[in-house]
Amino acid sequence: MGRPNAAGAPRRRVAILLSTRDGAPFLAEQLESLLAQSHRDWQIFWRDDGSVDETPALMRDFADGAGIGRVVDLNDNAGHVGITASFLGLLRRAPRGRIVAFADQDDVWLPEKLARGVAALEDIPQDVPGLYCARQRLVAADLTPIRLSAPVLGRPGFPQSMTQNVATGCTVMLNPQAASLIAEAREPVGTLHDWWAYLLVSASGGTVVFDDEPTVLYRQHARNAVGVPLSRSRRVWAALRRGPHVFMRTFRAHMAALEAEEGVLSPPARDALGLISAGLHDGWSRRLRALAHPGLKRQSWAETQLFRLWFLLG
Repeated sequence: MGRPNAAGAPRRRVAILLSTRDGAPFLAEQLESLLAQSHRDWQIFWRDDGSVDETPALMRDFADGAGIGRVVDLNDNAGHVGITASFLGLLRRAPRGRIVAFADQDDVWLPEKLARGVAALEDIPQDVPGLYCARQRLVAADLTPIRLSAPVLGRPGFPQSMTQNVATGCTVMLNPQAASLIAEAREPVGTLHDWWAYLLVSASGGTVVFDDEPTVLYRQHARNAVGVPLSRSRRVWAALRRGPHVFMRTFRAHMAALEAEEGVLSPPARDALGLISAGLHDGWSRRLRALAHPGLKRQSWAETQLFRLWFLLG
């Protein structure tokens, strides 16, 4: 549950950022799982992203009932802005100085989820950006088990974060330094909030902790915003069907956004980003030189080879 302070209470309060949209079928179970957390020092900062079902009413009932004193309504009448803008808008409006946890409306958190994240983040020096993420138990809409999500092979970092996101949003927690870093940066069009957080923390020289213990029941259903993390072989085939253009458009957008945040990047990240940028702008020999960087790889050999092909073609 984190290191206690002199009074015996957890040292850090957690700001849970919850963006909802038409989540009525599953929301109650998620809220119940928040109440069941062993780490008790938390507060929900909530925004609805244009629901047309009973979701807002369910949230307000919770705020007036079981969650009284734990819910801060940050609705802004902006309507539907999309998942990334909604979560990052919440991040920018939440109080500074707290650990932040992204929460999806349709999952179920295991009781130690917050405690594990708080403990991991408190081991990181306060002046270093820190991001915690974890595996998930993939379940069907009725919570029937499917399988565990894939483990992360190797240490997450930069420039690996340019090639693939391993920080699943429903598990992501940020220390105050990382939350401030992301709140003050300008995210690129087309990114997802979890991938951008992973990119920025890793490129700034921050610490990324991947917990091999699952912390969330991650529901898979027809209305998932992102959905099931595919097996590695299925990811390769899906990428082959899509071709290089979608991936490389996102890759270039991330590169440009990081270049605009050059002042917060670590020296090794600036060097790697310069190598990648030269590769994309200065011809084949520079591309091959960039691909020789040992960190420019994905989670499996096959995925890495496909990434290299997309990089050469794109």
